[in-house]
Amino acid sequence: MGGYRLVAIDLDDTLLDNQLQIRERVKAAILRARRQGVVVTLATGRMFRSALPYARQLGLDLPLITYQGALVKNSESGEVLYSRPVPAELAGSVLAAIRPNGYHLQVYYQDQLCMERLTPEGEHYSRMAGVAVTLVPELERFCPEPTKILVINWREELLDQLAEQLRRELGERVHITKSKPYYLEVLHPEATKGRALQVLAEHFGVPREEVMAIGDSFNDIEMLEYAGLGVAMGNARPEVKSRADYVAPDNEADGVAAVLEELVLQDDRDG
Repeated sequence: MGGYRLVAIDLDDTLLDNQLQIRERVKAAILRARRQGVVVTLATGRMFRSALPYARQLGLDLPLITYQGALVKNSESGEVLYSRPVPAELAGSVLAAIRPNGYHLQVYYQDQLCMERLTPEGEHYSRMAGVAVTLVPELERFCPEPTKILVINWREELLDQLAEQLRRELGERVHITKSKPYYLEVLHPEATKGRALQVLAEHFGVPREEVMAIGDSFNDIEMLEYAGLGVAMGNARPEVKSRADYVAPDNEADGVAAVLEELVLQDDRDG
């Protein structure tokens, strides 16, 4: 193995440990890869503004894959490479289908975290993401073309039922995924990490076989399958591991560093 020129890394439960920190060994491995000439970027379901502090910790000045691939935007210049928001009419249909369930609902509009009311789930998310909540009277009116729609419910089976309902009602018009067992996300059908990673690889002129993707959750499957080497974390669900080419140690065992050291830095062990 080897010869990987572009590495895309998920944030939560992949790059970050359980305290939402980048461990020193992981940071050192990424910096070594970059010195070796490897393009390293983040590929996250998080908002651009929520991913940015981590990109700056790593000194990244390049496009980041954010919002599950709905927005690919340069971390420093702000240049947008790829954008796929949910069209207003379709967003209205999605929200109308979700509302009767009474679950926590939030949308992302112009890199703002928007809700109609602040719930315990919303407060938890706001703290985790490090982003303040923008309260609006009506999501459809004030956030007409959201980058992403997210539903939170601590009972995963209820979200799975809602996902099936949305697939029946909306079909291929939307992309439905989960970033965590209790986060159900609805996006433009072309807003996937896999599609965004393809756009990024073409931007940098890197062939697919020289792309590595590392992730842990359902929303990472498309990019694991696109990449020449798809790496699932040790803490990933079995369904995700089954779609990967390689399984790394978990995020609490510096899994990202381990896979970079073994498969990317093998010719640069002295750093």
